Amino acid sequence: MKRSRLSRFAAAMGAVAILAVAAVPALAQDAEENPYFETGAVEGSGAGLKIGYISLGDQLPFVKLVSDSIAAQAAIAGAELVACDSQVDAAKSLECGQQLGVQGVQGVINFNLFGDSSPEICNAYGNVPTIAIDINQPPCQVTFFGANNYRAGEIGGIGAGEALMAENGCKYDKIVTLESASAGVVNTDRVQGMLDGFASICGELDEANVIRQEVGGTTDLALEIVNNLLPTLAPGSITVFLSLNDDMGLGALAAARTAGREADIRIGAQGADPSAWQEIACNPNWLADAAYFPEAYGRTVVPAMIDLLTGGELPEALYTPHQAINKDNIREVYPETPACA
Repeated sequence: MKRSRLSRFAAAMGAVAILAVAAVPALAQDAEENPYFETGAVEGSGAGLKIGYISLGDQLPFVKLVSDSIAAQAAIAGAELVACDSQVDAAKSLECGQQLGVQGVQGVINFNLFGDSSPEICNAYGNVPTIAIDINQPPCQVTFFGANNYRAGEIGGIGAGEALMAENGCKYDKIVTLESASAGVVNTDRVQGMLDGFASICGELDEANVIRQEVGGTTDLALEIVNNLLPTLAPGSITVFLSLNDDMGLGALAAARTAGREADIRIGAQGADPSAWQEIACNPNWLADAAYFPEAYGRTVVPAMIDLLTGGELPEALYTPHQAINKDNIREVYPETPACA
């Protein structure tokens, strides 16, 4: 990154517009590694630029926050944003790539879930410079932005372990990981981080007691799959669900409630998006979460893309800060968390 840009970061501190969705959280221990996070887009800095954006699927609350933040920051910068929602569908992702190519975008912010199809999608939009969100997008990717996946998983796993230790001395019968293999290394690193973090508190895991469950990333699929899994788990036993995201954690919780077995489950998840805030704050069975601050993703990817298209240099990776979230601190980080019933 050019030093002149860093001086602009300092000048812009305290003067940038607040995101439409939420203010930048005050607690962001990794922010110094990503100065864009603090400043966001400089007003008018993207005038004359056309930027493409492929959304993973705005039906997911986390992704909708990301999309809204990108739109808000592009508006501040004065850049033209051409957005396409892939709707968590591989074929639609390719169609989005084709649409962006026809529109003649100069760079793409790519949040495509299906990393194995990225070469075809990159080619569809002319292999223009790309900033990948959360999932690597070779060969057109210049910079990766998103979760530091292993570390985020570890933070969530430690939080879940600490909560269970406080509750009952880390007594549990099974661990179920809720995964989405199509996300590739994102899935592998995040889940391993959760398992390692949990083990660092509750002791070495017995693999015979760990059930790896492919769920696909969504609430509805998690509800269906966990509904089928619950009868195989002994009534009255404690099962810890470690989820790749909040959506699957909410699906597992819904399945347990429907079956009258909510008391049998504990949940540790990733994301800490608004869909999970009330559960984190009010449900003792939701042990912990790891915040990703999706409402602030646009603060990084939009100004980074503008720098990239105007001759600036970017590192190979920029990360969102992560933070452990639980019932004790969620209202400090997100004051708008709903009241408990």
